[in-house]
Amino acid sequence: MKTNIISYQTTTNEIAALRDIEEHKMLDPIKEGKWSIREIIGHLYYWDKFILEQHIPFMEQGANLIEFPDHDSHNNEGIQYISSIQNVAELIDQFAHTRNQLFEALERIQNDVRFTIGSGKRKFTIESYIGIFSEHDIHHLEQIRNKLAL
Repeated sequence: MKTNIISYQTTTNEIAALRDIEEHKMLDPIKEGKWSIREIIGHLYYWDKFILEQHIPFMEQGANLIEFPDHDSHNNEGIQYISSIQNVAELIDQFAHTRNQLFEALERIQNDVRFTIGSGKRKFTIESYIGIFSEHDIHHLEQIRNKLAL
């Protein structure tokens, strides 16, 4: 596997390790007006769900995948979606399960496949595509680490 994919995969372990954190610490916003750690995990989970359901099944040579959803709307949907999940441990389990499904699906796609997204002209590979989300994970993991270091 490539660097971005490995980086993306390590997020699973770091999120899974949060199961040991007291629930109440996971529910406080990371800063005033920001999400909680629970909501950040839900946000990552909901994007994984989108990737797994809406993009990965269609990643083949020359494919044009559907446009990414409006980020604000998608993020709001994600927060609503996770509201039915009982507790943070269950959310972490669902995140890890979905992320592992995503990796299994990625392994079935040839590394040299090139595709576009929406009206974009940029050709993506699996590595460049996952790179977007790997950077996204790093940003949110830093937020979580900073919150828990307080």
